[in-house]
Amino acid sequence: MYHFFAEHENISDDYIDIRGGDVNHIKNVIRLKAGDEVLISSGDNYDYLCSIERISDDVVTAKIIETREKMNELPVKVYLFQGLPKADKMELVIQKAVELGAYELVPMATRRAVVKLDAKKEAAKLKRWSAISESAAKQSKRRIIPQVHSVMAFREAVDYAASRYDICLIPYELADGMEQTRRILNGVQPGQSVAILIGPEGGFEENEIQYAKEKGVLPITLGRRILRTETAGMTVLAVLMMQLEGRRV
Repeated sequence: MYHFFAEHENISDDYIDIRGGDVNHIKNVIRLKAGDEVLISSGDNYDYLCSIERISDDVVTAKIIETREKMNELPVKVYLFQGLPKADKMELVIQKAVELGAYELVPMATRRAVVKLDAKKEAAKLKRWSAISESAAKQSKRRIIPQVHSVMAFREAVDYAASRYDICLIPYELADGMEQTRRILNGVQPGQSVAILIGPEGGFEENEIQYAKEKGVLPITLGRRILRTETAGMTVLAVLMMQLEGRRV
């Protein structure tokens, strides 16, 4: 069954209007017709099983058949701060992070990041990254589309995370042993917010780690093997997902 998103203001007691780019997709790409059933999410705690009633050039109107409580989100909000990787790796990171339950994603410019984005390139990248987030959210039946933020400099990202989230983690190859990491991850509880800061291909500089520690960010180890930048964030997300999936706030 196809899955779409709608804004709150487009949901009434009995009907939902789908607007924007999904209208063309429904009408001209997958060619749905009146009577076809679709699943619609709006970012609240519910999914809506609907039947399409009308399709026009700018809106698809669907009648609500059933309202279902949505339990697909993790009981913690995980914010992934990803050091800018080379090539198209950021697209893979976003896709898989959304599938694993990340709540928001923040591209991060660090000292050793090779990629440098000017304003024009960043705008184009953000548009592309947001589309990937939406596609992954639909595929994995998320009830929200995780937001992809504008690029933050490392210190800006650390300050932002440390002032907003309950737990801030930074995987680092020189962090203390695995037992300390297990204690930290096992201490994450439903209802909390967790920031994960991931370095680029070249890793973090020592002074970046020191600055993060001064702000209360906790270094953790991901084992004895050195993981690629596109693997590290997924590893932490997967651990949190397995540990917390199904637990209630």
